[in-house]
Amino acid sequence: MTDPISRRAAGMVAGLVVLAGVAGAGVAGATAASETSSGATEGENSQVARQAHAEAQVPGTPCSVSARACVDLDSQRAWLVTDGAVSYGPVPVASGGAGQETPVGHSFRVYRKAADHRSGEFETPDGEPAPMPWSVFFADGGVAFHGGDRDRASAGCVKLDPEPAEEFFAGLRVGDTVQVLSAATEREHRAALS
Repeated sequence: MTDPISRRAAGMVAGLVVLAGVAGAGVAGATAASETSSGATEGENSQVARQAHAEAQVPGTPCSVSARACVDLDSQRAWLVTDGAVSYGPVPVASGGAGQETPVGHSFRVYRKAADHRSGEFETPDGEPAPMPWSVFFADGGVAFHGGDRDRASAGCVKLDPEPAEEFFAGLRVGDTVQVLSAATEREHRAALS
């Protein structure tokens, strides 16, 4: 019989293999998610951020035209973007709370979608895995857009009301770029380029 730690490690490896094989994502999708997170930690001086600042900005948002989804952590709003223009939104969101902040970055990529996802970390009061309907995963650690109670901060995800969550699920595809930004910081960096 295998010890519990070995079984868990084997399960994690199997999970990574499944993730890498998700239709449309392949190994490149898993790599893009890792590169995005490391790029996000480099902040506004990363090459990805500099490239995004050099692009035109989507009117009414802090994001560049290469984004398919845009989140402004300052105003707690999000948009879907098509061909460099807002196609849906703004809609209100709830992002991560203290110690579990939503990661900031210019080139997160959608790597998985699950309409009826259940949390592997959090439970409902009756002990069931917490629902995360219309999940669209875009950053390491299981960070996703999903439906949820916006009155409470998330554990890093971007929570939406039910209708917007369904719209984001329908509107985003594996590989689409997601930008999660601070509008004030973006204004400063764009002004410095002028």
